[in-house]
Amino acid sequence: MKSLVALLLAAALASPALAAENKPAFKADLAKGQALAATCMACHTADGSRGAPANPILQQQHPEYLVKQLQEFKSGKRKNAVMQGFAATLSEDDMRHLAAFYAAKQAKTGFARNKDTVTLGEQIYRGGIAAKQVPACAACHSANGAGLPSQYPRLGGQHGDYTAAQLTAFRSGARGNSAQMTAIADKMNDREIAAVADYIAGLR
Repeated sequence: MKSLVALLLAAALASPALAAENKPAFKADLAKGQALAATCMACHTADGSRGAPANPILQQQHPEYLVKQLQEFKSGKRKNAVMQGFAATLSEDDMRHLAAFYAAKQAKTGFARNKDTVTLGEQIYRGGIAAKQVPACAACHSANGAGLPSQYPRLGGQHGDYTAAQLTAFRSGARGNSAQMTAIADKMNDREIAAVADYIAGLR
């Protein structure tokens, strides 16, 4: 009797694992993503391109990064009233469809606006700030700002205003979903943040 109970228990424990193994791999549906993106148009434009500088460009962003941000808006780990409300309505599959839609779009190039700080911005992005132990942005986000899928987001061409706002939010603790970025931004002053954010806007 004991052996029968043990066998039944083992089978019950194994069933979820077997079900997970047999579950078909997720296949993103860009049409579903586009339909879901209709709700995002007011802030991110129809295809996630160069809308208002206060809102991020989503085109060609790594889908893994976009899904992570949506998950963290939904859980409350990342704070934003508008995005938390929107993310709350999305399932995990919805997030993946939506992220795949934006990732499939070719990002348009941007440009730096402040010629007086381009040199400083480039120094920070490519070499960091040694005196403050600020690492080079390029070490994680790549030399041209393309980032690394599943790990670090694409930055190249992003609105300078948006990037500066996020660095400032990391520094103040208002954005708390990356301990790594909080530690880095904490060592940067306003001028350094503005310079590197503007330089990033022109990366391609």
